[in-house]
Amino acid sequence: MIVCETINELRSIIRKRRRTAPEGIIGFVPTMGYLHEGHASLMRRAKDECGYAAASVFVNPLQFGPNEDFDRYPRNREHDIALAEASGVDLLFMPSLAEMYPEKPLTKVLIGQVSERLCGASRPGHFDGVGLVVGKLFNLVQPDKAYFGMKDAQQVAVIRRMVDDMNFPVEIVPCETVREPDGLAKSSRNVYLNPEERRQAVILYETLEAAGRWMREPGVTASDLTSRIRAKIAEAPLADIDYAELLKYPDLTPPEPGADISRHPKELIVALAVKFGRTRLIDNRVFGSAGR
Repeated sequence: MIVCETINELRSIIRKRRRTAPEGIIGFVPTMGYLHEGHASLMRRAKDECGYAAASVFVNPLQFGPNEDFDRYPRNREHDIALAEASGVDLLFMPSLAEMYPEKPLTKVLIGQVSERLCGASRPGHFDGVGLVVGKLFNLVQPDKAYFGMKDAQQVAVIRRMVDDMNFPVEIVPCETVREPDGLAKSSRNVYLNPEERRQAVILYETLEAAGRWMREPGVTASDLTSRIRAKIAEAPLADIDYAELLKYPDLTPPEPGADISRHPKELIVALAVKFGRTRLIDNRVFGSAGR
């Protein structure tokens, strides 16, 4: 595995790859590091499907708000290198902040509608930062396919819309959320949880499981379902709900409040963001018609 830290070196490696393997394709996994099995699953899939896997580790300050955890965000360079190599990554890009942003960026990538609810509403400017850094990385790596975990389904929807609108020549590949044995979604932020917070955090998974059952009940409405979801989360005393919403996916617009959800013809997402102490966790599930 090649580890590079500069844009010039990255471009040189990509040019050489394209020249020496003109029929080959490049799979790409952008990350913020502190890698875990969820990231590893994306990397393995990129390698299996593309033959050449590139990944990046960069904690992007532009997607953190002024009171968020950029400085606290966990980092472990040696661990990340070892996990990426074990997962089949051929090229790992690990730029410094100065390398990615030698000056304060004046450019913004604004993706409307799909970025305005959920995390976009509770974290103003978050998806502007995501759009800019992902656009930069796509420009640098020039992947044929890019792999993203569905744990952040809104991010997947935002990036897919950006790619469609700007005609990036890359296929976005959504990948299933990887979970702990008790159902908690794998996340770099899980390390912040104390034992009792960790025990109670499984309520997110339990709520998503229950939501799938409730959706199949004839006559259940969006407002009914949302009320049940919030009540279920509240069974965990430490849970502080940021949002718990039912929306159409991938456009992230609300269904009719009084419509029978069990007969909804399109995909719906139950999206959750809940704080346990200082740690904010997100999770979701996308359901087809009647909760399936």
